[in-house]
Amino acid sequence: MVSTFIRHELKAFWRSKNTGKSIAVRVVMLFLIAYLFGCVLLAGIGMDKMLEFAFPNEDLVKSFCGILLIYFLADLLMRLQLQELPTLRVQPYLHLPIKRNIQVRYLSVTAVLSMFNLWPFLLFFPFIFKIIATDSGLLVALAFVVAIVGVSVFNNYLALYLKRKSNLNGWIFLIAAAVLILIITADFAWHLYSLHNISYAFFGRLLTAPALSLIPVILGIVMYYFNFLYLKQNLYLEKLTAHKARQYKSNTEIPFLANFGTIGDLAANEIKLVLRNKRSRSSLIIGLFFMFYGLIFYTNKSLGQGWFLFAGMYMTGAFIMNYGQFMFGWQASHFDGILVSKTSFSDFVKAKYLLFTLVSIIAFLLTTPYVYFGWHILLVHFVMCVWNIGVTTTIVLFFANRNYKRIDLSKSATMNWEGVGATQLLLTFPLILTPYIIYAPFAVFKHPDIGLLLLAIIGLIAILTRNYWIKQLEVDYYSKRYQIAEGFRNK
Repeated sequence: MVSTFIRHELKAFWRSKNTGKSIAVRVVMLFLIAYLFGCVLLAGIGMDKMLEFAFPNEDLVKSFCGILLIYFLADLLMRLQLQELPTLRVQPYLHLPIKRNIQVRYLSVTAVLSMFNLWPFLLFFPFIFKIIATDSGLLVALAFVVAIVGVSVFNNYLALYLKRKSNLNGWIFLIAAAVLILIITADFAWHLYSLHNISYAFFGRLLTAPALSLIPVILGIVMYYFNFLYLKQNLYLEKLTAHKARQYKSNTEIPFLANFGTIGDLAANEIKLVLRNKRSRSSLIIGLFFMFYGLIFYTNKSLGQGWFLFAGMYMTGAFIMNYGQFMFGWQASHFDGILVSKTSFSDFVKAKYLLFTLVSIIAFLLTTPYVYFGWHILLVHFVMCVWNIGVTTTIVLFFANRNYKRIDLSKSATMNWEGVGATQLLLTFPLILTPYIIYAPFAVFKHPDIGLLLLAIIGLIAILTRNYWIKQLEVDYYSKRYQIAEGFRNK
């Protein structure tokens, strides 16, 4: 049956409308991943030298054992943000005589096929067989291998479990990430304890008691079992669709937005779409999660203003990036009606601009407490807020015209990864790199404030010339609207 699942997924890929684009992106991503893995492997080969440099007065093996827990905490935080949920179109199989255990087991086992699980092999195994196997013997080296594999599997399934639970309640994701950040901050910023010593307290014991390596393996198996049970309990049609019709008050007028006429009504409807659907609401919750980025960047005195720029961009623009890239996907189920409606596309886009402007301003106001770290932080946030409202919004809406993947809002957020494709991968690069292309030359020549001023001016110009960009987006939309509609019909 597993081979049948794989064959069906391959057929779905090759028969998809976006197959050509997907292959091209995968080829590019393959080269990028190969380069990344090469860098990680080089770091693993030279880890003994790096540890000697970082911990000159400490035993090499002890320093290695001390960094493992820190790595896996950072690994879990990265998985929560970047690791994708493995998905399978299970609805066509639910009415067939196929055991649910088989379907769930397939989903659970394929979850191990993540590049996050390959990093420890490349990063730590060269050191283990180069240093630990030489000093303590092959049995101890194998104990370290088993322990690291066990912790990687545990992190893998814990991240997936939290992400699946957060699809039902976005606060779970926010709380989990905040706890991880506080654990790391309490060590490196507040010095309440030492993760280095805690890590050595366990991994250092492997040198004398290799059997302890079975503990992470057992934890990994337990976490796999929790995922298995959760998926099995939710593998029902009524769990995959919005079967509960909730009663909402019919109130389309928000007093403030009513001042903007038709554009305000469209923005109000957009706000209701965000709040009433779990998938779209998760974009808002993720935006709130990025409010904690300041605790990472501003408490570290070694980071410069370039990193502050990154933090400010995400804290004031996370919702724009996460929600805006699916601009038409949210309306996929009734997009054919939009094509023939009386509402002009320019009003439709202006409503998006209005929504993103309001959310970005609110995000900026929520980040004002970071002025505790200096008035310059508040200035960076203001500049990036202006940049996000003017430039980021336009870039996101431009790429949204190239997203042909539908999002079915009638489905639950659980195990739902619809709408994510190559466009979203490509969108990340211009959003992050564009402000740095402008800012970096001035930072290199020790004039970062001029770079900030230029970013603010460009953002302000983009805001003042918004009608021009809306017109260009409208022209672009009319050249692609039938492709978008066809893509949304391709379920």
